[in-house]
Amino acid sequence: MNNQNKKDHRRRSFVLSLYRALKGFGRVSPMLLGVILLFGLVRTFVTNQMIASVFTGNSFLETLIGAGIGSISAGNPVISYVIGGELLKGGASLFAVTSFIVAWVTVGIVQFPAEASILGKRFATIRNILSFVLSILVSVATVTTLEVIR
Repeated sequence: MNNQNKKDHRRRSFVLSLYRALKGFGRVSPMLLGVILLFGLVRTFVTNQMIASVFTGNSFLETLIGAGIGSISAGNPVISYVIGGELLKGGASLFAVTSFIVAWVTVGIVQFPAEASILGKRFATIRNILSFVLSILVSVATVTTLEVIR
């Protein structure tokens, strides 16, 4: 392959990658916009004091609360980052937000009936319980590692 062909190939690859990225962003942007608008509405009614009252400062309890909220929530994993950022701004601890995000992605209470019917009730139950417990352990390990690094 000569230099001109290499340049043309790189240019085509770049344009194709850019097209795919914009297409993916176009698919996700309505969800992100909806969540941002919903959080704007929620933030007018839910104050930082209300969020701080739920998250008491007890790291273990906050981790459980975050994992519990993440377990019963459903949605695109990207959305969990937006929600996690808002929770951090509202006074939730990094333990709570990390366990929330991990549980959001791994535990599926909302999807449980479908999962149980396809994979079996026992499997779905064990997987969800393990995912819940591991979301707590991953949260503790992640935040502890971050504190050591700082």
